Amino acid sequence: MIYKNVEFSAIVTKRKNYRERDMLVTMFTDKYGFKTFFVRGVRKRGFKLGAAILPFTHGTYIGSINSEGLSFITATKGIDQFQSINQDIILNAYATYILELVKAAFEDSIDVTNTLWFEKVLKALSLINDGFDAQIITNIIEVQLLGKFGVQPNWRSCVICGETQSQFDYSESYGGILCRKHWYMDKNRLNLDQRTMYYLRKFSIVDLNYLNSIKVNADTKKRLKLTLNEIYDNQVGIYVKARSFIDKMTKVENNLLKKD
Repeated sequence: MIYKNVEFSAIVTKRKNYRERDMLVTMFTDKYGFKTFFVRGVRKRGFKLGAAILPFTHGTYIGSINSEGLSFITATKGIDQFQSINQDIILNAYATYILELVKAAFEDSIDVTNTLWFEKVLKALSLINDGFDAQIITNIIEVQLLGKFGVQPNWRSCVICGETQSQFDYSESYGGILCRKHWYMDKNRLNLDQRTMYYLRKFSIVDLNYLNSIKVNADTKKRLKLTLNEIYDNQVGIYVKARSFIDKMTKVENNLLKKD
């Protein structure tokens, strides 16, 4: 089915050359999920959509959406670009990781929660672009996206007794947190420190629209990263390419800190 002359919001995620003068541009849209657009004549003099199809550009687009094949753009309005993300290789990597992770979660399908997630991703990228800690914003998205992969940990209370005020640890076997008196039930629980547990629980409910500031020390950030990597590796079973680059850069940064 083709939806003609529709208006939609979108974020440009990537593009690649196609034939001599054309391009295939992938976008995350608010209404139709991830779509690939055929853009003709990109290298022709006077091409008017050049700025609108740069990676990490976002705004309102008008065009035809094909539910099966390639879609098309005819016009744009209200276009803006995440300049800091485009200019910083680390921010770029985190933003790319978020978009790749969301794409994997939606599997190119249209979902009833798609618009909500589009707005959430747009806000996440805006915060990263504005100077918020890129790893922490990414970690928040990772925690909240778990449900889209069919993994919905109970972060609120102990999965055994419902306790909400205690020391907690995360259990992959039980799919959530265990209070201290039930730790014995899972010898393979992650043995997380309480500060890491605090942030994981906080991340599961935080609304990015009301996030004014957030500061997490380096040690806790490291543990958060390792914990979420383990959950995604063991329970989700997905590994997107951008994470490899982030992991490498993190190792380089840690080695430099050790030398200092």
